[in-house]
Order: sequence, then structure tokens, then C-alpha cells
Amino acid sequence: MSNPTRFRHPIYSLLPAEVEGFDSLAELALDMRWSWNHAADEVWRQLDPVLWDLTHHPCDVLQTVSREKILSVLADPAFRKKIDALVQSKKQALESPAWFQQQHSEPPLTSVAYFSMEFMLSEALPIYSGGLGNVAGDQLKAASDLGVPVAGVGLLYQQGYFRQVIDQGGAQQALYPYNDPGQLPITPLRQANGEWLRLEFPLPAYSIWLRTWQVQVGRVKLYLLDSNDAANFPVHRGITSELYGGGSELRLKQELLLGIGGWRLLRALGIRPEVCHLNEGHAAFAILERAFSFMQDTAQPFEVALAATRAGNLFTTHTAVAAGFDRFAPALIEQYLGGYAEKKLGISRHDLLAMGRENPNNPSESFNMAYLAIRGSGAINGVSRLHGEVSRHLFLPLFPRWPQDEVPVGYVTNGVHMPTWDSAPADDLWTTACGKDRWLGTTETMEQDIRSVSDATLWKFRMAASKSLVEYTRARLSRQLAASGASPKDVDEAKHLFDPNALTLGFARRFATYKRPNLLLHDSARLMRILADSQRPVQLIIAGKAHPEDQAGQALIHEWINFIRQPENRPHIVFLSDYDMLLTENLVQGVDVWINTPRRPWEASGTSGMKVLVNGGINLSELDGWWAEAYTPEVGWALGDGLEHGDDPAWDAVEADALYGLLEREVIPEFYNRDESGISRAWVKRMRESMARLTPRFSANRTVTEYTEEHYLPAAAACHLRSANNGAIGRQMADWQRRLDEKWSAIHFGEVKVETRGGQHVFEVIVCLNDLAPEAVQVELYADGVTGGAPVRQEMKRVRELAGAAGSYVYSAAVSAHRPPTDYTARLTPHFDGAAIPLEDARILWQR
Repeated sequence: MSNPTRFRHPIYSLLPAEVEGFDSLAELALDMRWSWNHAADEVWRQLDPVLWDLTHHPCDVLQTVSREKILSVLADPAFRKKIDALVQSKKQALESPAWFQQQHSEPPLTSVAYFSMEFMLSEALPIYSGGLGNVAGDQLKAASDLGVPVAGVGLLYQQGYFRQVIDQGGAQQALYPYNDPGQLPITPLRQANGEWLRLEFPLPAYSIWLRTWQVQVGRVKLYLLDSNDAANFPVHRGITSELYGGGSELRLKQELLLGIGGWRLLRALGIRPEVCHLNEGHAAFAILERAFSFMQDTAQPFEVALAATRAGNLFTTHTAVAAGFDRFAPALIEQYLGGYAEKKLGISRHDLLAMGRENPNNPSESFNMAYLAIRGSGAINGVSRLHGEVSRHLFLPLFPRWPQDEVPVGYVTNGVHMPTWDSAPADDLWTTACGKDRWLGTTETMEQDIRSVSDATLWKFRMAASKSLVEYTRARLSRQLAASGASPKDVDEAKHLFDPNALTLGFARRFATYKRPNLLLHDSARLMRILADSQRPVQLIIAGKAHPEDQAGQALIHEWINFIRQPENRPHIVFLSDYDMLLTENLVQGVDVWINTPRRPWEASGTSGMKVLVNGGINLSELDGWWAEAYTPEVGWALGDGLEHGDDPAWDAVEADALYGLLEREVIPEFYNRDESGISRAWVKRMRESMARLTPRFSANRTVTEYTEEHYLPAAAACHLRSANNGAIGRQMADWQRRLDEKWSAIHFGEVKVETRGGQHVFEVIVCLNDLAPEAVQVELYADGVTGGAPVRQEMKRVRELAGAAGSYVYSAAVSAHRPPTDYTARLTPHFDGAAIPLEDARILWQR
């Protein structure tokens, strides 16, 4: 069995190994706990204050600072004492029982494998693009805080997502700096004999070698694969070159490496996760490899292996439109997976393709990765309440004849890792009110605790945050302009831009048309009247990238840049380029109002607005994603009517007018209406309610505890049950589905009788089961919900076998006579103890 051993990262080569204290510095630098626990920040700042402020990257600092400087600080007893204390504190924090260990002393769960195409942990590890990586990174950090046994699985990209430059013409340019592994907070995985753990990964006609890496994230580990191995042909070394770059074939190769290669890496490390959490469908091939591993262990066929393992698979979808799912041409799937299906899984190419199709018998239908994830998982969830509803609609075609509200998609609303996104002053404020351990367990008392903070304290805190943001904006913008070749005059003007006392609006996200980043420009003259009011000035900070292939998104950026560059507009609006994690941190910590304008319901969740909560920022957002369930008038402002209007330009005009109106009539007056102490009491009241009500609720702390208790623990128990005795229950399930295949077409309903007595309708229905065991099905009475209420689903009891008609039974049920009997109809569905219906078998038969 392969095991990682300690690797001497390149930062160790700076000094002789015998230099006392350097190991401790390196240990702190290589554990990404520093990205949210800032106790060591002063250490890195002391070594190189300029570089630290620019990069917030301990490994960069250690590899850049001179040997003499390191020797000097390590010779200082006070510095050494601080380093030793930090290492000891880290050790104690990671070894002490956390929430999971305290609440679940003997859980069925030992490991969750969390697969994601991207992870946003820090700007020091640029393997992320945006929201999906944000969720993945924040959930790993929260799992570390809470002690949930999670192992992340992803890819190490040589270039990652692109870096943005705005050229002199106002257009976005994409740059791809190389991610040198020796400068990243990662270490190679080593086998017991010291050899680098490399995986041979077969592709059609050749094999490639995958290098393996480890990232320490507090208590948890993130494992990364990359194809940039010297033994590979150059074209294959580039498989993991870019995140979301290249064409369909490259994307398929990346997803094969992530899903199949990722599961093989876990096996090579001796990790046997009960739960496989798919963060989007990119990693759905892990379902196949997990089943294959079970086949190897038990000598069971694929259908048994899938039945036994799928209960431990959780699929989280982040997509709100059908076009957003990854699809591959059938020929491409056959090319790369045909042999795998036949030789490894023992299934036909047709059966493999069927797992990713709505219609298994349509040879021209593409292979949908979300469909594969659905057909191989024991549970599915969206990432907000509204997104759960949207997803049920999107996946309805896979569950024909089922009511939409019974399509098996729940929801776990996203949250953000508050210790990552709060400012140092925000951390101090929350620590004083709620204690330093507030994010290490349950959060029941936080709402009341934060309400104890005085108006004066909150107002002073926000004013200081605005001042810090203005200083950061001036510094970043001046560097940005200088790098783009702007005139010395423009660079100097940037250093004096903005007013720390003015109302600051923030808008930063991916520039895609559905997010409507240019809604504020709908009436540009009205916008400038709002911003340039000398009595009540408002300033606007904009940031965001458009995908290099998204010409429409890039055009929206170009429109903003051209508008901002007009001399009369420059004092009031800035566009900060290269939107990354470090820029995000500064924006969410300092803006007064965070604006979000997507077209409902196309924002699955959205997390940017959640990050301002802990910092006292207030949201003004479309009633979409998380804000649709978070909004009340006391905590912020809402845009839209809560209905869907598509991409109607007329509705865009209506909402632009409403946005301007909210700013003019509510937001700006409330901010500037001060009492004799210079405090806006109404603003502080709204800020306090937003902080108290929403911060705990939309934290990754709540999200991860919800995943753990509602998904991970039940899935682990179900996985153990189905896998026991070489998958005995899996075999029973496979036999059950085989019998359903044989008998279902002949099953039918017979006569229905209804008698009303004693305030009840008593139904009797004859069901002809075609020799199928009655235990294999369930018969119910069904009625649609009334005025938005839940539907009625009343199980019917089998009362007798019909005399003279073998295989025919009488079922009976009584329901309230408050509704007419014609509202009800009988239906028959498959049944197997512990099976998730209709997810694991979507057949359904209606009486009429």
C-alpha cells in the first residue's frame, strides 16, 4: 500500500537542515490553515512586509526573503518563542476533539471524498475560477473547523484560470502565468520507499502518468492530480494545463482524470470513503470507478456493485439552466470509455451511454454528465431552496409521469467560511460579542450575542472598513494603471480617488449576460446623477472577469471601461481588474452595499453577497438564489417581484428603474440621515439585523453540519448496510430490478370502488401484478395539493388476494371526505426497503 511520507519542499533548500526553527516556519507555511487563521500573519509581515501585503503567500515569502533575514529573525528569542507558540497552538487545535467527534462518538462515517473541478482556498493556490471553487474551498475549511472527516480530490492546473488585464483600448486580455509547484503550498505524495506516488492512467492506445500532490488544509487534506509528468508526450502533459480551457475532448480527459483517477488515488493511499460527494457533475466518472473497485473487491457484477455503492454517492448540482451541464458526443464517450465499459465494468457501450441519456435508445443523444451523476447517486441536492425547485424542473424528463415536486432533488443552501472572509476588525468585533470559538460548533446564540453590540461601535467599525477599502482601492488601481501604461497623471489621480466617508457600492462577479452586470448602465445619465450628488455622494467599485470564449461577457466589460474612462465619470467609478480571491476579500470587507442583478432563476445560489454579512455590508439583490430565502425588509433590499421573466428587455428596463429608485429613495437617504452623534441609526439597525440573522444561517459552518447530519451520516450507514456480506443487499436490489424489468409491462389496475361513510372516502382498487411479489411494489392514493399545499399520498394496504385470479390483489385506503373522490387516483411504484424511489427506480403506473 502506498503511503505519503514527509517531503522536503523547495523552501527547505533555502537553509541547511540544522538551522533550528526553520522547520517550524515551513510547517506553518505549508498548512493552509493560515488562509483563515491569521495568528501567523505578523510572522510573514515581519519577514517581508511588502511582499506579504502584495501576495499573502507564506511560501512566496519564505522562498524570496534572504537567508540572512531568516537567520536574523530565527536568532531573536522573542521571534522563536512566537513561532513555537504558533506551532503548539496549531497542534493542539488540530488534535483536540472537534464538533464532529463530540457529537458523533461512534459514527458510521470515517471518510468523505469531496470531488470538485476547482478549489478556492487562497490566491496562493490559483486552481479556481469562481463560485464552484469558492463553495468547495470554504466547505473544506469548515470541515476542518468542525472535524468532519473530509478528503478533497481535484486537479493541479499548470496555468489555472486566466489572469485578467484591461488593455489601453478597454478590452479584456487573458494571461496564463505558470503555476510552479515548487512555489505553491503543496507537497508531492511519496510511497513508503520514498518514490513519488505516480499513477498510470490508460487512455485509448496509450497510457499517461499522473503526478500526485497533497495540500494540508488544517485537519483535512486536498489531493491533486496533474498530467505534467516528464514521461508523458507534450500534448498529454497539457491535459491539466488550464481550468475550463480547451475543447470538448480536453474537458473529457480532465473529467476522466478527476473522477476515475481521483478514486484510484484514494485507493492507492488506502482511503476507503463511505461517502463520495460530487460537487457538480464534472466528477461523475468516480461513480463508475467506485463501482469497479467494489467489483474487484467482491467479484460482483456491475449492476450489483452500483446498487451497493450508489447509496454512498451524493450529487450536488450548481447549474440552473439545462445548457450548463457538460455534454459529450457519443463517439467521444465510446472512444475513451468504450473499452473501460466492456473490459472493466462488464457492460455494453449502449448501457454505458444510457446512463448519461434521457432516452437510452436515441443513438444521437449526447452524454450528459449530470444524468450520469443522477443515475449513480443515492441523493441529489441543489444549492438553495429556489435552485432545488429549478433543478426538479430541469431533471423532470428523467422521471416521466412523476409530479414535479416528487422529482428527487432536495437542497442544502450554500454558505461561506466566515473566518476566511471577515476582516481583522470584524473578527475582533465578533470575538468580543460571541467568543473566539463561535465557528467551531453550533451557532444558536450568535444572533442574540451580536445584537448586544452598540450602535456607536457598529458605526465606527463600518466607517473604518470604508476607509480601509478606499486606501486599498487607491493602491490597487494606481498599480493597475501603471502596469497598463497609463499616464503618470492618471496614476497619481488614482492615489487620491474616492472619499472614505461616502457611500460605497460594490458589484463584483463573473461577467455573463444572465448576471446583467450592465443593468446599472441602463440609464447612464440617471446613474451619474446618483453618483455625482455633491451633498450625498456615492462611489461604485466594479470587478469581474468574462470567460475568454464569452464575447458577449467581454463586451459588457468593454462597455463599463469606456464609460468609466470618460473624464466626468472617473471620480465616481472604478473597475479593478483581475478579480481574484485577494481582491474579493478586500471588497466584501469594505463595501457598504453589495449589488447583485441576475435574471431569476439563473443564479443557483450565489455566495458573493454572503461574504459581506460578517463584515456589516448590506445586500441589494435580485430575489434569486440564496437571497430569495434570506430577504426580509429588515436586513436589506430586494429587486424584482419574485417571478421569472426570462431575458425580456422590457423587464430589464423595469428592474433598472426599480434599482435606481431603491438607491434614490431608500438606500442613499438612509445612509446619510444622521443624528446629532453623526450616526445613521436606521442604517445601523439594518446592518445589525443582517449580521445577526443572516451570518450564522449562511455560513459554511451551517452548510457542512447540514450535509453531515442529513447526507453524510445516513449515506455512510446505508453504504455499510448495502456493502455488507459482499454486497448481499446490492444483489437483492439487482434481482428486484430484474424482476421489475420482466413483469412491469403487464401490471395494470382493475376495478376501483369508492364508498363514502363516516366523513371518509373508502377506496378499494384491484391491482394485477403479473406474478410479481406484492412486496416489490407500493400502491398509494394520490391527490394534488390545494392552494399551494402539499399533495396527498396515502399508502393503500393490501387486504386480500382476488379469488380466482392469481397475482391480483385488492388494496384499500381511507381519506378525508373534505375533498371529492374524483380528486384521488391510485398509483403504483416500485418498492424495496431502503431504496430511494424514484431516484433508484423511476417507474410509475397510474390508475388513469
